[in-house]
Amino acid sequence: VQLQAFGGGLVQAGGSLRLSCAASGRTFSSYVMGWFRQAPGKEREFVGCINWSGSATSYAESVKGRFTISRDNAKSTVYLQMNSLKPEDTAVYYCAASSSYYGPSSRGYNFWGQGTLVTVSS
Repeated sequence: VQLQAFGGGLVQAGGSLRLSCAASGRTFSSYVMGWFRQAPGKEREFVGCINWSGSATSYAESVKGRFTISRDNAKSTVYLQMNSLKPEDTAVYYCAASSSYYGPSSRGYNFWGQGTLVTVSS
């Protein structure tokens, strides 16, 4: 599966942004989808993931209550709604797909998108 993330940009602290990740192929609904981010000079970190049907989600503690992941299998798209953004949320955000793994380890994801930059100004 090929993934393309978009929707990044510059936003003020406290603002909101929604990222989208469009997938190619007809088996999108069989993949667990994850979001990760990488800030300058830091390692890539888990943001959250959503299971095949969208009935279950998991989030990193740092974004819990502020970020929401959803998916539309008919559109082969997964979303990351980010509210109450903070300067420390500034990073390149990546979407990823896993054929079987559901969790926070990047090694569990088989396919990765190219990333989209989110910059939160203070």
